[in-house]
Amino acid sequence: LNEEKKSSLLKSMKYGIFSGGKRFRATILVNTGRIFKIDYKTLITVGAVVECIHSYSLIHDDLPSMDNDDFRRGKPSTHRMFNEAQAILAGDSLHDLAFEILSNKKTHPNSKIRIVLVNLLSNCLGSNGLAGGQSLDLLYESKNVSLKKIEKMYKMKTGQLFKFCCAGPFIMNRSSKKEINFASN
Repeated sequence: LNEEKKSSLLKSMKYGIFSGGKRFRATILVNTGRIFKIDYKTLITVGAVVECIHSYSLIHDDLPSMDNDDFRRGKPSTHRMFNEAQAILAGDSLHDLAFEILSNKKTHPNSKIRIVLVNLLSNCLGSNGLAGGQSLDLLYESKNVSLKKIEKMYKMKTGQLFKFCCAGPFIMNRSSKKEINFASN
């Protein structure tokens, strides 16, 4: 990329990820990992992965083709601050950055653990996770939908990323499959 385009993309990525918020998901991951005495730097790094994913999902959620929100946390949404194409690219880049960080040897020295984390996060985000939940949200818009369907949508759209935050430290701790499954539910 030429410097001007790269600079614009980085600005929109930073705007989307540093737009406020409580960092609740990353806090759950870090605090759960501290129980196991997992290296704090590792926990913060994986927490950053979660924040990249959460921010990407919010950027995309605000787009005109999705929820068409002009504001996020009292500030103009990323597509309003930059433009729609730049917001899409910023969200895509944050999504990709998350996997770049998570798969990096510096994040966790054990490649098998990194692969399991990447696999879990992928499953939490795809058609049975965050993206599938967002799809249901759009499908249910302005319709009379049962509470059971709304609960399923939120379990997918919101709950799956929490699943990663709870189960991730168990995976990093090399816990048993039974314990990881417990943390996943």
